[in-house]
Amino acid sequence: MPRLRMIPGALACCVAALTLLGASSAPTTSQGLAVNAPPNNSDAAAVIGACPVFPSTNEWNRDISADPLDPRSAAYIGSLNSGTEKTIRAAFGNDLTYGIPYVLVPGSQPKISVKFGIYATQSDPGPYPIPANPPIETSNTDRHMIVIDKDRCKLYELYQAVLTSTGWTASSGAIFDLTSNTLRPAGWTSADAAGLPIFPGLIRYDEAATGAIRHALRITAWRVQNKYVYPARHSTGSYTDLNLPPMGSRLRLKASFDISKYTGHAKIILTALKRYGAFIADVGSNSHLTGMASPLWNRAELETLRNVPLTAFEVVKPRIAPTTTTAPSIAPTFQP
Repeated sequence: MPRLRMIPGALACCVAALTLLGASSAPTTSQGLAVNAPPNNSDAAAVIGACPVFPSTNEWNRDISADPLDPRSAAYIGSLNSGTEKTIRAAFGNDLTYGIPYVLVPGSQPKISVKFGIYATQSDPGPYPIPANPPIETSNTDRHMIVIDKDRCKLYELYQAVLTSTGWTASSGAIFDLTSNTLRPAGWTSADAAGLPIFPGLIRYDEAATGAIRHALRITAWRVQNKYVYPARHSTGSYTDLNLPPMGSRLRLKASFDISKYTGHAKIILTALKRYGAFIADVGSNSHLTGMASPLWNRAELETLRNVPLTAFEVVKPRIAPTTTTAPSIAPTFQP
C-alpha cells in the first residue's frame, strides 16, 4: 500500500508552525502538519488551508445517511466479502512510510511540463506546479503525487510520477478546481482508476484532530465491474458479473452497527463512514481505507478498525449522472 518519504520531526514541527501563522510561502508536506481545519462543527465543509475541498454541494461532501439502498447492495457486499480480507483496515498510520502524501505550494510555484504515457489522451496537459523533491507514494507502482496550489485552490494529481534525466513523466494526470463541481469527461481516468480526485477521500490527521471528518472516504476493492457509476467517470474493472460493485460505488456503514466500543480516531472514522460513506476508487487490496501518514495517529486505535466486518456495510443507490461535466447543485436524483 502507499508509502511516503520521512521528514525529520523537528523540521515537520517548524513547518507546521509556519503554516499555522501563514508565514511560509515555501512548499509544505502533509506529514504531521496541523493544517487549518474547520471548527468542530458537523455541518462545516472540509477544507485545506484557506481552500474548500470542493463545494458543500459536491458528492464528496454530501451526507448520505438517509440515502436509499442500491437494489444490489447485498450482492455487492457479498462479492467484496468473498475475498481473503473480510474487514476494513487503515492503509496509513504513524509509520511515516505508510500513507499517501501531498504537498501544499504557493501560487508562485513555477509550473513545469509533464510527459504523459499510456493515458496521455485522458490527461490534463498542465503544466504542473511540482516543487523540488515532492513526496511521492513509493510502496507500489502507483507512485501517486498530489500537489495543492493553496493560493489558487487548484488540485494537481499524477499517477506513476517519475523524474527522469529529461524531466517528469507520468502515466496520467488530472487537475481539479477545488471551488468547483466540474467533473472529468465521461470515460476519462484521472490519477485514480475511478476518474475521481484522490485528495478529498484521504483520511487526514488534521481533520480527525478536530473531532470529525466531513467528507466521504476512499476505499479499494479486490474486484469491480467493468462499469462506473456517478460520480466516478472511469473503470478499470474487467468483469461483467453484475454481482460485483461498479467503480464509484458508495459504501455506508450501517446505522445499526454499534460503534460505542470504539474510541478516538477509529470512532471518528466510523462516524464518517455512517454519514458520508466511502467511494470504491481503485482496484487493490480489499477494503483498505486511504489516508496520510502522521506521527500523531494512534495506531492502536486504527488497528481496531480490523474488527469491523464488510458485512457491517451496505451500498447506497447512486445518483443519476448530470448530462454535462458541471455537476448541478440540486437535490439528489437517484437511479431507478
